[in-house]
Amino acid sequence: MAKELENKAKEAFLDDDFALAADYYSEAINLDPNNPLLYADRAQAHIKLQNFTEAVSDANKAIQLSPSLAKAYLRKGTACIKLEEYQTAKVALQTGASFAPDDSRFTKLIQDCDRYIAEESNDLASTLLPRVPTTPAGNGSHSTDRSIDSTKEAERDSSVPQINEVATTRPKFRHEYYQRPEEVVVTIFAKGIPADDVIVDFGEQIMSVTIAVPGQEPYRYQQRLFGKIVPDKCRVLVLSTKVEIRLAKAEALNWTSLEYSKHVLPQKINALTNQPERPTYPSSKPRTKDWDKLEALMKKEEKEEKLDGDAALNKLFRDIYQNADEDMRRAMSKSFLESNGTVLSTDWKEVGSKKVESSPPEGLELKKWEY
Repeated sequence: MAKELENKAKEAFLDDDFALAADYYSEAINLDPNNPLLYADRAQAHIKLQNFTEAVSDANKAIQLSPSLAKAYLRKGTACIKLEEYQTAKVALQTGASFAPDDSRFTKLIQDCDRYIAEESNDLASTLLPRVPTTPAGNGSHSTDRSIDSTKEAERDSSVPQINEVATTRPKFRHEYYQRPEEVVVTIFAKGIPADDVIVDFGEQIMSVTIAVPGQEPYRYQQRLFGKIVPDKCRVLVLSTKVEIRLAKAEALNWTSLEYSKHVLPQKINALTNQPERPTYPSSKPRTKDWDKLEALMKKEEKEEKLDGDAALNKLFRDIYQNADEDMRRAMSKSFLESNGTVLSTDWKEVGSKKVESSPPEGLELKKWEY
């Protein structure tokens, strides 16, 4: 069955129906998930669809399953060039060339990478010079067009309108980010999205987010990041009001933006290596106390303290409230107030749409005091 789907995918690819080919490859992978050729071929379909991050992900999976599969490295190198990750592309292509030394495509693409890397270095160096550039802005665009591989001109011409169309599409969700010395936290304000509908892929300097939106086109956010990350240490948390993505920095750099810019020189952060010492205060006592240790000990004793009666009950309710999400807290507050303290519910779906009636314990009667 997987072989039959693979053949259908190849036929769709030859008919230039790359989306259908990718779907067939996906179905075949579900039946034969350890076949590296399926991942490598789906990566090629993703490249044709301009889904370069997905192509890198599939190529990496194929390499993981078959480290000597030359075309997997070719797919990865091609996709990384499109993402302007020229160093990563060059390493992948050089590895692939070692397994297929007679394949001239590797040699040509490696030469392209060297040219792109040199141009990128020259552009960065020119931004650091204390002088005004004498060449008009249009020359940079002309130089870039001249450097594009001639074997991909038809592919480039067909992809330009698609890229422009995506760029003008208004995003469905707002996003923002903040950073720490060791990580960058990206927040996408997508409300009420199930975790299964959120797919986030990471590369060495890539982040791709896909969110399925019922009745609409999927939301896609794909970006080459300002700095390199460690994909295995990145985390995704889907909450009721947002999607939080934590990117683990590969280096302690200050990200001046979320997106990569070849005109900005990264700056290292010294906070990871030179942490300031905690201030010490003069004392006339011969012995000094470790207040941090004492505070930790007190918190531990407080946590392990065994309470009885109302104190234990109140502590239980307080712990539940502190660890609850927003809906649980609303449910607890509403049920307690409307029932005059006789009902405490954590199910907002149950109490949110109706008034919570009082329910006194068995044997007791509810009375209203008039004053």
